[in-house]
Amino acid sequence: MPSRASARGLILVIEDEPAIAELIRLNLAAAGFAVRLERDGEAGLAAVSRFGPAAVILDVGLPGIDGIEVCRRLRAAQDWTPVLFVTARDDEVDRIVGLELGADDYITKPFSPRELVARVGSVLRRTQPVDEAPVTLQVGSIRLDPAARRVHAGDHEINLTATEFDLLAYLMRRPGRVFGREQLLSEVWGYSAVAGARTVDVHIAQVRAKLGDASPIRTVRGVGYAVEPSRTPPSFRQPSPTRPSPTQSSPTRPSPTQPSPTPGQAGPR
Repeated sequence: MPSRASARGLILVIEDEPAIAELIRLNLAAAGFAVRLERDGEAGLAAVSRFGPAAVILDVGLPGIDGIEVCRRLRAAQDWTPVLFVTARDDEVDRIVGLELGADDYITKPFSPRELVARVGSVLRRTQPVDEAPVTLQVGSIRLDPAARRVHAGDHEINLTATEFDLLAYLMRRPGRVFGREQLLSEVWGYSAVAGARTVDVHIAQVRAKLGDASPIRTVRGVGYAVEPSRTPPSFRQPSPTRPSPTQSSPTRPSPTQPSPTPGQAGPR
């Protein structure tokens, strides 16, 4: 059963280690969140459908279907509930695969409960509509509505995760300016470079893949990323799907035409 109701929303924790699950629950509850615990992937997927949580904290190493597969199934079903991975794995591939599948953030064990709560709060703030009515942003054929949190490429609506949306919005608000990875981590994710510059590279690649030829994001080698100032909108060509189909066992990697992350800039675990 979920813990007491909270105006801050329900957080679903899918974690098979009881001690860690309880630690997360206590800290989230102390921060004012309602919490529901599930111990395996199948039960977690059912709980997402039934309770509609504000966010999911998802252990990668679950019994049965693991956390990566849970995230894949959510995104394949067009469920964009924010997902934060908790993992004890040292393999960077797990983290990159999770981000490619649409996870919004990750944190590695052992972790600070306070940092985890802060990460949850950061993701949720990015998903909340703003009080004022900000001006719709447009660069080329890409149109971004900050109030409705919707993005269109021409007449096609583009589904972005909360983090992907905020990354694109941050760059579109400042066309022509170049931002380094550490600066984007601080401004968009809300914390320092401890998260790893590779996180930025993966999210940029995912946004580009979804926007296809209409993407206004360019790479400034050795520096970072920028959005090109407004230009004549190109015809939108639907990109190949970046989300794996339910029958696939591994996620689609960004295409070779997308920029590879800068060597040596691996994220933390």
